[in-house]
Amino acid sequence: MKSLRRWWGPSHPAQLLLGLTLWSLWFVAIYAGLSVACALAPPGAGQGALTAINGGIALLTLATLALLAWLAWRGLCAGRQAAGGGRFIALVGAGLHVYAAAGVAFVAWPLVALPPCL
Repeated sequence: MKSLRRWWGPSHPAQLLLGLTLWSLWFVAIYAGLSVACALAPPGAGQGALTAINGGIALLTLATLALLAWLAWRGLCAGRQAAGGGRFIALVGAGLHVYAAAGVAFVAWPLVALPPCL
């Protein structure tokens, strides 16, 4: 259990992969969930973008953005305090978390703004 806590540390090299891994998991979950939801219970054609499917996408997106923002903030704070290689990894990891969050926001915007199942 102690090694797992160390892996989550902001200056651990795993942070360089974590943000983009979270983005890819979010991406697969969103599009798989959208496909299944549209196959099982497509919304009416005139309903517009205010559907339960888009609400679920928005909630999962907000949760992912919050997690990535927290990881970036934690890495930035640790990068200011650390020295040497730990500082570099913490700051680059924080930047990659911000990059992943921007990717989430960029992909999610049209998904939430447009009607699903077109």
